Amino acid sequence: MDAEAGVGGADQLPWRQHYRNLLLLAYQSFGVVYGDLSTSPLYVYKSTFSGRLRRYQDEQTVFGVLSLIFWTFTLIPLLKYVTIVLSADDNGEGGPFALYSLLCRHAKLSFLPNQQSADEELSTYYRNGFTSRHGSLPWLRRFMEKHKNARTVLLLIVLCGTSMMIGDGILTPAISVLSSMSGLKVRATGLHDRSVVLLSCIVLVGLFALQHRGTQKVAFMFAPIVVIWLFCIGGIGLYNIIHWNPRIYQALSPYYIVKFFRTTGKDGWIALGGILLSMTGCEAMFADLGHFTSASVRLAFITIIYPCLILQYMGQAAFLSKNILDMPTGFYDSIPGPIFWPVFVVATLAAVVGSQAVISATFSIVKQCHSLGCFPRVKVVHTSRWIYGQIYIPEINWILMVLCVAVTVAFRDITLIGNAYGVACMTVMFVSTFLMALIMIFVWQKNIIFALSFFLLFGSVEVVYLSSSLMKVTQGGWVPLVLALIFMSVMYIWHYGTRKKYQYDLQNKVSMRYILSLGPSLDVVRVPGIGLIYTELVTGVPNIFTHFTTNLPAFHEVLVFLCVKSVPVPYVSPDERYLVGRIGPRAYRMYRCIVRYGYKDVQRDDDNFENMLVMNIGKFIMMEAEDASSSASYDTANEGRMAVITTSDDYDSPLAVRDSNDLADSMTTRSTKSESLRSLQSSYEQESPNVSRRRRVRFELPEEDDMDQQVKDELLALVEAKHTGVTYVMGHVYIKARKNSSFFKRFAIDVGYSFLRKNCRGPSVTLHIPHISLIEVGMAYQV
Repeated sequence: MDAEAGVGGADQLPWRQHYRNLLLLAYQSFGVVYGDLSTSPLYVYKSTFSGRLRRYQDEQTVFGVLSLIFWTFTLIPLLKYVTIVLSADDNGEGGPFALYSLLCRHAKLSFLPNQQSADEELSTYYRNGFTSRHGSLPWLRRFMEKHKNARTVLLLIVLCGTSMMIGDGILTPAISVLSSMSGLKVRATGLHDRSVVLLSCIVLVGLFALQHRGTQKVAFMFAPIVVIWLFCIGGIGLYNIIHWNPRIYQALSPYYIVKFFRTTGKDGWIALGGILLSMTGCEAMFADLGHFTSASVRLAFITIIYPCLILQYMGQAAFLSKNILDMPTGFYDSIPGPIFWPVFVVATLAAVVGSQAVISATFSIVKQCHSLGCFPRVKVVHTSRWIYGQIYIPEINWILMVLCVAVTVAFRDITLIGNAYGVACMTVMFVSTFLMALIMIFVWQKNIIFALSFFLLFGSVEVVYLSSSLMKVTQGGWVPLVLALIFMSVMYIWHYGTRKKYQYDLQNKVSMRYILSLGPSLDVVRVPGIGLIYTELVTGVPNIFTHFTTNLPAFHEVLVFLCVKSVPVPYVSPDERYLVGRIGPRAYRMYRCIVRYGYKDVQRDDDNFENMLVMNIGKFIMMEAEDASSSASYDTANEGRMAVITTSDDYDSPLAVRDSNDLADSMTTRSTKSESLRSLQSSYEQESPNVSRRRRVRFELPEEDDMDQQVKDELLALVEAKHTGVTYVMGHVYIKARKNSSFFKRFAIDVGYSFLRKNCRGPSVTLHIPHISLIEVGMAYQV
């Protein structure tokens, strides 16, 4: 009996652990995911009744507004997002670009130029059970894959949604903090609007100034605030229902929606721009999904978020139905007197949390855009040692802060900011609905009737709300349109210029016939060391190589053509990151290495990349010598095969590694360098702490009698070249449009792309290349 109980307890332990982790993640999601959505009651009723609806301030109109809020909140956040959209995550990642990358992997819709068939073998490339060779509506797939204009329109739609999402990162902090601080005027009646705006700006500046500390602590620090806030507003709502108008539950009937529009007509339709603010924050909920499971987010929404917010909206409506004149400050007036100040403090903190959620989502989205070639190079700081993917982007942070403060100071009115906020949110939601319909067809392989039903049901509701928001373009709604136009222009011009640059490289690459005709010496002097030539090409030899050797006929003994590229998946496992192949015969000592990163991967400068590269090339040499056909995965190309090299297993490495920290090893390693170069390198390492902290290693070739002599010689040449030193060669490219190009192309390349390239971070800085080892080769392209 005891034995059976013990076995049963052991079986239940994993389930207990699973539910414990689920509850922990659900708790943490309050601090990161739901901050924005939970602060909407601060300004929904005020924004709704601020326009022409002032003429209809009576109990029946309040009932109609509550009915609209209830059914809108049930239909969009609960049914659309929690029930359906959260199931479309890209290996745990959400947002418009995550949906787009999922589509690009299951249909050839991407404009990323350097994709390979080997990328499709990544473990995270396809969803379980799905492949790109099957699916419904093959004619639609063929049409979109064949027509470039259709793919361009899809990309522009995604960029529009992404730009509006970045606009949310500006408008959410402004409206959340300003609405929470406006509660001071309820008790401090002599407080002027200018003082409220000033206090709001101080809070906003402080919020953005603290972003560099990262968001890994936000979940635990802010989750209690949001939970306390939700229980506060839920309890206050229940109190107001009982105290002011118990009949308010009748407003949940759709009958009051019909009655509302019969009474208000066009004025009621325009007022939808305020009602839609009740569901703002849904996109942040989806975009911030990365570090939580869908189950935990659903659990938090269904058990806490939904009932507490519905109770608050009902309670506030009950209060307003009996206190119509308190409409401008209805939320704070509905708070019972003894608990006003505690609730005010919690409301201010909750507004900061809501702002934090959208700011974090903005950083994540910009990183996705950058990785997929749609945003200029920016500094990405990995802020957490434990939570992978938590990032901070200084340039974006300060741009958001300046624009957010500018919007707050310029408008000084929650209603005007709410008009702008509504346009941005509804555009993002409609774009997500459109992308979700395509996901259902291409990825989930559902029937077109199912996809169309989803699109028509939710899309029609969102179009109605969006049309109402667009009626207020002159009343603040122009702000997200202008911001979206600016960000879309930046992203599309950068994407267009990057694509044209790659096409030029591809058309002007050096033929292998020419390389083979030069012989093993490549018709230049081969000097000791490793030359790493950075290129975006995944096949062929880039033009930069011949341009360099023409002007300086000497190159390193070992040549590695290195391509660091992004693939449309969130993460790439370290064991699948490196592809290594050979260019030309063995005697040429020329290799190609492709390093693959996902759009959520962060390239860190603390990894000793050079040592990892040498180890992987050594593994490739041994793998090729033993039996290439039995290795993990290969991609046949003109110059040879590409092999996926695993990095986790070092036992099969032909090279032994030992620390090289003592002086003797250091002198031996640098003995081939001149005294002046050694002095320069020593000074550089003292001034660069990141470089000096790196682990110094020395490679050794084990004594094995059964090793083939050619393989042994090649490995020995690789080790000696590494000990001599590694030089990085990178092209410094100037791009100009041809004289006969169209005006748009000349403006995009000569003005837009040129400006962005000069004012963004250089590729050598982004790739963490040591300046002392870098050679830049000037190139001029006419595209």
